[in-house]
Amino acid sequence: MTQVRDPRWVLGGVGALLFLLFPLVASDPYYLHLTILFFLWVTLGASWNLLGGYAGQVSFGHAAFFGVGAYTSSLLFVRVGIDPWLGLPGAGVAAALLGVPMGLVCFRLRGPFFALSMLALSEFLRLVALNWRSLTEGAVGILPPPLFEGKLPYYYIALGLAVLTLAVVAAVITSRGGFSLVAIREDEDAAEALGVDTMRGKLLALLLSAFFTGMGGSFYANYMLYIDPAIVFSIVDVSIAMILVAVLGGMGTLFGPVVGAFAIVALSELFRGLLAGANLIVYGILIVLVILFMPEGVVGALGKARARRPAAALARAE
Repeated sequence: MTQVRDPRWVLGGVGALLFLLFPLVASDPYYLHLTILFFLWVTLGASWNLLGGYAGQVSFGHAAFFGVGAYTSSLLFVRVGIDPWLGLPGAGVAAALLGVPMGLVCFRLRGPFFALSMLALSEFLRLVALNWRSLTEGAVGILPPPLFEGKLPYYYIALGLAVLTLAVVAAVITSRGGFSLVAIREDEDAAEALGVDTMRGKLLALLLSAFFTGMGGSFYANYMLYIDPAIVFSIVDVSIAMILVAVLGGMGTLFGPVVGAFAIVALSELFRGLLAGANLIVYGILIVLVILFMPEGVVGALGKARARRPAAALARAE
């Protein structure tokens, strides 16, 4: 009952309703396209945030899961004829299966091993996709045929994927397992001493994160109708951008990725016509500014400010 009264849930429900009605008042394909990208980044940012923000396991290579999801559904469609929307959950499963050996090996080690291993995995898969031309067409890429006319069906699929991802993350973080993830993030040794199965908790967060990231990659492939290794396994445009979405909005907050996704889409449009690599410079500057002046992110900073108001009012009353 407390969660229902929480204004964040009320605002979230109102926001979801407004997005459901948005195409009725703004049917311009350009605005629908931007909103679809926003939903996609909400999905990706929330997926990364579950692992990096709540469990404290930072990944620099989530493009590996994104790319595997994109290629899984595209190859199933082009080579086997399986409908890509049926392949959407299959892409998530493929990405999650990829995460199992990574988690089992890397989570036994402390320090930056997982982050660096994910970075290496993403680059390794990019090279595999680039050179396995008989399967992936290499640098030529894959062009899945369109399934829908217009952007409206893609809009509601992307909205449903974003809402589903946020709902699953909310269910996890409000459960006993969610509190275990926060305990692991804050002090893994203390969590183990209290009886928390840290390996199981981190592996569960990784599998869920990889699953929804893979579905995001599948949706991207079917919406953009073209993928190649440089696009879907990109460290900067996928992995780093996912981190920025979570960091800018607020790591370890449910609605932080929503704010971060809006910022990413707005910045991408703002700097779209600039020189190649300009987005990398902007991303780097943003990360530095957020770390220096707003380490909790936008949502985290607003939450702290709201928590300080009652304390300040109580101090004035005394």
